Amino acid sequence: MTDSPRRGRDAEARPAPGAHEQPQPREPDLPRTMKVRQKALRTGWTTGTCASAAAKAAASALATGEPVEVVEVALPSGRRVTFATDRCGLTASDRAEAVVVKDAGDDPDATDGAHITATVTRRGDPGLELDGGVGVGVVTRPGLGLELGGPAINPVPAQMIEQAVGEVGDTAAAGLRVVISVPEGERMARKTTNARLGIIGGISILGTTGVVRPFSTASWRASVEQAVSVMAAQGEDTLVLCTGGRTEKGAMLRHPGLPQVCFVEVGDFTGAALRRAVEYGLERVSFVGMAGKLTKLASGVLMTHYTRSKVSTELLGTVTRHVGGGEDVAAEVDAANTGRHAYEIWEGAGLLEAAGNELCRRVAEVLTRFTEGAVEVDVAMVDFTGQHVVAAVPEAP
Repeated sequence: MTDSPRRGRDAEARPAPGAHEQPQPREPDLPRTMKVRQKALRTGWTTGTCASAAAKAAASALATGEPVEVVEVALPSGRRVTFATDRCGLTASDRAEAVVVKDAGDDPDATDGAHITATVTRRGDPGLELDGGVGVGVVTRPGLGLELGGPAINPVPAQMIEQAVGEVGDTAAAGLRVVISVPEGERMARKTTNARLGIIGGISILGTTGVVRPFSTASWRASVEQAVSVMAAQGEDTLVLCTGGRTEKGAMLRHPGLPQVCFVEVGDFTGAALRRAVEYGLERVSFVGMAGKLTKLASGVLMTHYTRSKVSTELLGTVTRHVGGGEDVAAEVDAANTGRHAYEIWEGAGLLEAAGNELCRRVAEVLTRFTEGAVEVDVAMVDFTGQHVVAAVPEAP
């Protein structure tokens, strides 16, 4: 796949391509300063870190018979952090339970405030047995790197839990069973993509660094790539990329025969999704979006975060001229405030379908070039309700 070595401001400053020019596909890097705000945002803790803290506290209570109020655990980086327990103590002679309340910092996390609970019991066999309880999802589809039928506890959190409990005592000599549960986890999971990924009945115990960074684009990129992996593991060969919830509605109406797992909310990470699609040998990619995102893609920008790309209304003016729009209309589109404004001008001038089709054609060309022709591409533009396809190339899926 192609990728321009020119990034950042230089890439953004280039003029919009003309009717016969082909934009170079590129994925601008997010600036390191994008998280700088007047007030610094607080980082938080992943469910995996909280689970390891709760497990260590419960294991300590079981070993000593005394409740633990503060517990220290290691992050994957080696850094050590402390947590206060919300509740901790023996519930039977061979069982203890501890709760750590998740603080996601200033990240809009569906699991913020979750009561991550660890129940630790003694077992006859040596070693550590880890399982999920109420509110932790069960894996029902391949592609996640987890055992089918097992708990949705990712490998890094599992290692963190094992290390934390191992700091209390030698599980090779005296085995323990650790069950992680999350009251209200099933309700929280409704705000995530878990069900679509085949994680049923609750949330996932996640985290690769142990730390939640506010508005993490890295986590979104990872979720997009994971969604493509799960879809490919189902044996599906058509990936439908949507920019958000509204465009997904239009995408599902356009592709009514495809299972839900084929639809991925790609956000700003079209390039990452396409790269993963090529990696898995998928045959077809359908992109469904609104005017603004499509304009960025038509300009060759595959990472469309607002800090690294802008809607080129000049490109939309070029599209207007290409489909036979008068110079007055084209000049009005050139000066439009937003992609939506240009859309409304096209609609008022009776050019929406023709101009929309040309815009979709240009997007399809960029996506095809980015994947070096490895996948068949179709592109559709929906209105701002997301319910109606107003332009598409090719016209029918």
